[in-house]
Amino acid sequence: MTRLLPFPLMTLSLLALWLLLNQSLSPGHVLLGGIVGLVGGWALARLEPPKARLRRPGAICRLAALVLMDILRSNIAVALIIIGLERRRLTSGFVEIPLELRNPYGLAALAVIITSTPGTLWVDFDPESGTLTIHVLDLIDETEWIRTIKGRYEQQLLEIFA
Repeated sequence: MTRLLPFPLMTLSLLALWLLLNQSLSPGHVLLGGIVGLVGGWALARLEPPKARLRRPGAICRLAALVLMDILRSNIAVALIIIGLERRRLTSGFVEIPLELRNPYGLAALAVIITSTPGTLWVDFDPESGTLTIHVLDLIDETEWIRTIKGRYEQQLLEIFA
């Protein structure tokens, strides 16, 4: 059974996504969505992803709430910059952050968090040194960014994925 459905949750998620995007429950769309789900599951099985163990569901909820608040606050800050209500000089730049996090799923989650927050972008991660490079649209204080990424996000992700 695991050869046919190596990742049943992902197969069902792809089927549901297909049906939502097409806004139809017709037999043809269910069949096509099922094929897309099966092929997606088989493709993921060929990649042989490492096993993930999520711990501390409370930390996941705290991190999600924290990220949503940061995204909202960052949207407002970037909007003020774009429409010109912030009259100070804009200084963008790169920040290098040393990370303890090495779990590939934790790093992927951190990449999504950083990139989905307006004004920041994941640029590079050096796995040998554990150094993350991000670009910040409005860089005022590098140490504040390092403290934010390590304290707000990395600590939560270490708790979830360690």
